[in-house]
Amino acid sequence: MQINKSKSLFEKAQDFIPGGVNSPVRAFRAVGGNPIFIERAEGAHIYDADGNSYIELINSWGPMILGHNHPMIKEAVIKAMENGTSFGAPTAREVEIAELITKMVPSVEKVRMVNSGTEATMSAIRVARGYTGRDKFIKMEGHYHGHGDSFLIAAGSGAITMGNPDSPGVTKGTAKDTLLAPYNDLEAIEQLISANKGEIAALILEPVPGNMGLVLPKAGYLEGLRKICDREGIVLIFDEVMTGFRLAKGGAQERFGVVPDMTTLGKIIGGGMPVGAYGGKKEIMEFVSPAGPVYQAGTLSGNPIAMAAGLAMLKHLDSNDEVYKELDAIGGKLVKGIKSSLLKYQLDFSINHVGSMYSLFFTNQEIVDFETAKQSDTAVFGKYFQAMLQRGVYLAPSQFESLFLSTALTDHLIEQILTAHEESLIQALGL
Repeated sequence: MQINKSKSLFEKAQDFIPGGVNSPVRAFRAVGGNPIFIERAEGAHIYDADGNSYIELINSWGPMILGHNHPMIKEAVIKAMENGTSFGAPTAREVEIAELITKMVPSVEKVRMVNSGTEATMSAIRVARGYTGRDKFIKMEGHYHGHGDSFLIAAGSGAITMGNPDSPGVTKGTAKDTLLAPYNDLEAIEQLISANKGEIAALILEPVPGNMGLVLPKAGYLEGLRKICDREGIVLIFDEVMTGFRLAKGGAQERFGVVPDMTTLGKIIGGGMPVGAYGGKKEIMEFVSPAGPVYQAGTLSGNPIAMAAGLAMLKHLDSNDEVYKELDAIGGKLVKGIKSSLLKYQLDFSINHVGSMYSLFFTNQEIVDFETAKQSDTAVFGKYFQAMLQRGVYLAPSQFESLFLSTALTDHLIEQILTAHEESLIQALGL
């Protein structure tokens, strides 16, 4: 595998782009080596600037649920581009995709399109504050809701401790309104509410977090949050930027049978184009300008190219029940094979898996929250990542990111991945 062009591009990029990348995880700092610069993608494969091909298990961090460069999505984008790339004015497709989202997602009665997941979560919190007249909100440790100031808060010394800024540039004034709790711990939520009675506008979480590696909700956890929020008048927000339209037509809320008050969306509804959305109960969304007093705007919101790609994707998913059965089967087959090799060599590991998402942790602990996730052996993961890359399998360059599968993974490709996996274990662990 030659990576000379990627190496040269990265060296040049560092002269003009902070760290040489436009999003930090792309820099490969968590796994060693230099990033691979991608030239094109097709189906289950990506191809780098040096001509190397890789079976890819990230799928642009989720949206390529049907694989890369799908003909249906490509045709929709090309056709839309014939009429222009941006209008800054309403289009019929915005109405059509909004209607389809409200049909597919249980919690969404009205929806506002934006341009990213970060915009969606920032806006949802603002609307929840405007709706309730309260300032504080609860987020979970290790859950990522974009790079908005309110979300970049580190854990305090205990569940009732106010957050401290986790990035320079985030003020203490911003941090004081963000309350932190460990995921999968209802008692911690109760303690926070007791200490901040009547002050909490919202509780936001990834119902199935994918940004500390994939972690699953314990039985009764999401249902418990729903009951608490109902009791306290708190707006329950599910960040389904990753899980929306991936774990089911209606996302994690459909799969787990718990309906939030608001939902943030992204990834798949753009078919790979930059997009985000937030929606929820009609009475809450009516607080959004121009219907209500909570201001939120965006020149490129509802961009016609993104709407065309997203509409093609959602129509396909809505009309095809077999997609989710196929994704579950692919995920099950791959994870079963991965476990088989790990058990064969009697290795310490933990795998979390649901549908077409999974994470492998090199630890003997069950991963249930951020603290247990941090016990993973990241050095071993880095060696495993590099070994897989050498064998033509491209994983997320971080222990703390979920993998995302697509329907483009055939049985033959799954076998190739499993062969590379076993060989990479032997190399990484010196077996």
